[in-house]
Amino acid sequence: MIAANQNDTARDGRLSGDLEEFVTVMVADQMFGLPIDRVHDVFIASSLTTVPLSPPEIAGLLNLRGRVVTAVDLRRRLGLTDRPTAGDVMAVGLEHKGESYGLLVDSVGEVMKLSGETHEPSPVHMDPRWVKLSHGVHRLEGRLLIILDVDAVLAFDAEARAA
Repeated sequence: MIAANQNDTARDGRLSGDLEEFVTVMVADQMFGLPIDRVHDVFIASSLTTVPLSPPEIAGLLNLRGRVVTAVDLRRRLGLTDRPTAGDVMAVGLEHKGESYGLLVDSVGEVMKLSGETHEPSPVHMDPRWVKLSHGVHRLEGRLLIILDVDAVLAFDAEARAA
């Protein structure tokens, strides 16, 4: 017997009434959410070393407390223009397949606890590149929070094979 009603179960297995926690980041005036359980650090990305022949989304490598971290520019990954100003850039530390990454963002916001009941599929008019990198949206007061699929954002190897 199944204890919970199947209609109450979200697609990721959590009950729809459960709260999900997201670290919010801003990129080009759009708010994105990263599942909090995937975020390891928030830091300023400095002293980037470029990587020859890397995809354009790879901003370079950096040293974070003795670890080599691959810096991924989320603006480029989303098909947006580069940051208008130079200087310090915020990064969110993530792990993917045993490797450390720093996702470069315009700013880091707060941690939000949202109900699975407010989760919706990606809008039909959303850029197809963004749909491939997301797990849907949460509609907030006057804003749309796009939930990023960390595995898809960092899946460069799959794209190289598909090309």
